[in-house]
Amino acid sequence: MQINEDLIRNVVAQVLAEVGRAPISSNGQNGRARRGYAGRHGVFTCVNEAVAAAREAFEQLSQRTLEDRMRIIGHIRRISIDQCVELGTMEMEETKIGRLEHKIEKLKTLGERSPGVEFLATRKEVFSGDYGLAVIEHGPFGVIGAITPVTHSLPTITGNAVSMIAAGNTVVVNPHPSGRRVAAEGVRRFNEAIHRDVGIDNLICVIAEPTLESAEGIFKHRDINLICVTGGPAVARAALNSGKRAVVAGPGNPPVVVDETADLDRAARCIIRGASYDNNLLCIAEKEVFVVASVFDAMMKAMERAGAVRLNAGEVDKLTRAAIVQVGEGDHKHDVPAKEFLGQDAAVLARAAGKNISDDVELIFGETDGDNPFVPVEQMMPFVPFVRVHDVDEAIAKAKEAEHGFRHTSIIHSNNVRNMTRMGRELDTTLFVKNGPCMASLGLGGEGYLSFSIAGPTGEGVTTPLTFTRERRCSLIEDLYILGKRDPNEVPHESQT
Repeated sequence: MQINEDLIRNVVAQVLAEVGRAPISSNGQNGRARRGYAGRHGVFTCVNEAVAAAREAFEQLSQRTLEDRMRIIGHIRRISIDQCVELGTMEMEETKIGRLEHKIEKLKTLGERSPGVEFLATRKEVFSGDYGLAVIEHGPFGVIGAITPVTHSLPTITGNAVSMIAAGNTVVVNPHPSGRRVAAEGVRRFNEAIHRDVGIDNLICVIAEPTLESAEGIFKHRDINLICVTGGPAVARAALNSGKRAVVAGPGNPPVVVDETADLDRAARCIIRGASYDNNLLCIAEKEVFVVASVFDAMMKAMERAGAVRLNAGEVDKLTRAAIVQVGEGDHKHDVPAKEFLGQDAAVLARAAGKNISDDVELIFGETDGDNPFVPVEQMMPFVPFVRVHDVDEAIAKAKEAEHGFRHTSIIHSNNVRNMTRMGRELDTTLFVKNGPCMASLGLGGEGYLSFSIAGPTGEGVTTPLTFTRERRCSLIEDLYILGKRDPNEVPHESQT
């Protein structure tokens, strides 16, 4: 009879959870009532419930081994790879920005190359001497609050979840409203597979109907131990003002410099590949190009040979008026990309410029001056302005100005090591690419791992599981110290620590 009662209780609890109520279940060992969220698979409408579920999952995860963490993130990776077409298509249909093949590729590559538990073994510090042993460990923060962008809704959640859970944390995500459905579906699938295998649910929680208020609720919640945001200036400022430790992946406006020593055909292929990837939605993507005058015309011809379509001056002006708009008032008025052109195909932009081109064209470009709004604005659309400059000194100076001090990403095409070195030092960006497309800096066609949270403002760089850990020192004291064979007030020599 007891078995039947337990079965009925579990069924009722699961049904209540599925309709959005937080069930009260009985603890079989001590009879105390506790709130349980198993069966929700991470999808919530209430911030308080989501954080409580993530805290409950964190407490369970804290009792598990590193091997269990590997199994958990293995499910996230497997689903990202096996279901990349379905989930990528779902994201494309919901957000209606970018390119389908790149939505699919991002999920698949994250499953293959996102950093996991193995990164925790890359940094071990041990101090051994007469006074004993001290070990620096990397422990979890607890429950992390995350804000993710529409440009990479599920990929950002996926990469962050792998890193955060590998480090021993759980996460509550407030996705961009325009990508909320694919975010919720991806999170549900991840949690369902993990719960079935490992027995822990809600390691990743998502707000199914995200708002500014729910984001603020996550920022201020007392049980959120760390904030991680990926987005524009406004959300970056909000995270930095939250009063909590924050990992902030802020905006970028990556400039490209092409000097007189560059392989122009190679540079053209790289610019097209990077700037057209997912229709320029990547924050690391090539946004504006500064070319020295002696090779400017040759570079423009190389772009056309590589398959990009050039707009003339009138067409550039027409596109600029359509695709860049002003918002705000008075001193706060500034240029922003028009929403209807964000992440759209090159053919859509070309039609706005009065030009008909093939749907197969990946990128359009044209000559502008440095004052054209396409240069300072992070436009996120597959049109790249090319600016003619006198020499590499002017190119680097203008690149630094266009990058706005974000210190996010910069790119150079050159065979002059001194020019490469000087640009790297002048711009001091988190990512610096030489003679390649932007994606190479994230392991797509280059070396390294893949993560879509690039923390420039707070300095962590391309995030890994170590980003989401806190240091703790564990000390074992030698008997010599306890027995007084050494003066306890003696400061040990540096070689003894």
